[in-house]
Amino acid sequence: MRGLRRVALAGAALALTACTYYVMPNGTAVPAGSAYPSNFDRTFTAAATAMRDQGLAISVEDRARGTVVGSYDGGTVTANVRPQPDGSVRAQFDAHNVRDPGLLQRISDSYDRRLGR
Repeated sequence: MRGLRRVALAGAALALTACTYYVMPNGTAVPAGSAYPSNFDRTFTAAATAMRDQGLAISVEDRARGTVVGSYDGGTVTANVRPQPDGSVRAQFDAHNVRDPGLLQRISDSYDRRLGR
């Protein structure tokens, strides 16, 4: 009985070790460090999800163009995700007619959290 309990505890401890997974838009989980998702995919997903986190209604989510558009309180926020020549990926958030002065900062904070920053 004691041996079985030790094996069960060892298995539970192993299961609790840190393993990072990225959840893709289709709901599948992909382990970190795999060839997929790319930096672009992670960045795009983080940008779109950060906008949703802050209550924006997403009307455009075009991964091929790297564009996410959402509305909030009569205004519009656009995220543009672009690969850079050095291999990094840049996300830029722009607001138009948004009355909440702190909205872009909250989106940016949520985006950073999504990327583990």
